[in-house]
Amino acid sequence: MDLPDDPTFTCERSGDAVRLRLAGHWTLDASAGLETEASALLREAGAARKAVLDLRSVSRLDTAGAWLIDKTRQDLAAKGVDASFEAISPEYGLLLQEAGYRVFHAPRRKRDFYLFSMLADVGESVAEAGRDLVRSVGFLGEVVASIARSVIHPKSFRGVSLVSQMETIGVRSVPIIALINFLVGAIIAQQGIFQLRRFGAVILAVDLVSVLVLRELGVLMTSIMIAGRSGSAITAEIGSMKMREEIDALHVMGLRPVEVLVVPRILALIVCLPLLTFIADMSAIFGGILVSWIYGGITPTSFIALIPEAIGVNTFMVGMIKAPFMGLVIGLISCVEGFAVEGSAESLGRRVTASVIKAIFMVVVVDGLFGAFFAGIRY
Repeated sequence: MDLPDDPTFTCERSGDAVRLRLAGHWTLDASAGLETEASALLREAGAARKAVLDLRSVSRLDTAGAWLIDKTRQDLAAKGVDASFEAISPEYGLLLQEAGYRVFHAPRRKRDFYLFSMLADVGESVAEAGRDLVRSVGFLGEVVASIARSVIHPKSFRGVSLVSQMETIGVRSVPIIALINFLVGAIIAQQGIFQLRRFGAVILAVDLVSVLVLRELGVLMTSIMIAGRSGSAITAEIGSMKMREEIDALHVMGLRPVEVLVVPRILALIVCLPLLTFIADMSAIFGGILVSWIYGGITPTSFIALIPEAIGVNTFMVGMIKAPFMGLVIGLISCVEGFAVEGSAESLGRRVTASVIKAIFMVVVVDGLFGAFFAGIRY
């Protein structure tokens, strides 16, 4: 006998009990009749004390049908009817269990004071910062261990990858680093001359540009630019590999992801940051020379002759000493955030944003710590 395609049911009563025999296709394709039949099931049960939903003749069942049938059972139970299923095949039983009707209650909204919420957010941020610090320190240990293994076994060192990363991070960054710092040097000189002219001390613009650029702004602006340009690229590259399970493939191949992906990038940053800082310093001073000549009448020859009187070797070395540490911090944060990417594009975007923000923040913090240190030792 052919079973009906549309969802149907028959009702058999026996005292205060009722048996509802379901038949046909209880699927989304028959959605026009699903709601109607589900409502009819409730009406037929009426004032019965017990109801049995017999699924023996159901030929097809999907999640939509399972949801409606289970909802009917729960609605009957809510009316005081003892409702149960009968003659359920294993696959239908699993479907009813997984796709069954559930009531979701909206969580109660906590009504906290704004001050308490703000303090809680601050505390959560501090705790997250602590966790980030712990992860970064652990990650730094892995990097140091990988570098030590490369020293012991030089054949395992990936020199080609290091050169490639130096070209990407260093060489390709030169134009933008030189341009930005040229403009910064020009702006410092212009503002310095404008203010110092009121005191008849235009010549001190040479000291202002030289000291400020070589000690602070050259390395700081370079590090911020590299954090935004190369740091975000590193996080995106490693995060994309994590999403495509390429990092898992490296594990399967017996390779260490830290050794293959992280060490070349961090070493490239440590090597390239001092070189880029030197280029940034020269560009900024050149911008200062040009603007001082135009605004202050200080010729390039006079400006260059006054630089040794304004600064010492220590002034130049302060920026150079900071640069490798800036590169290390940027590399660690970028790689840690890259490995933290999960399996969605949203996670990748969130981690790239976090990488840039954290790297820039830590660059400023490290610069401040070095500033306090050098001031303390009077260097």
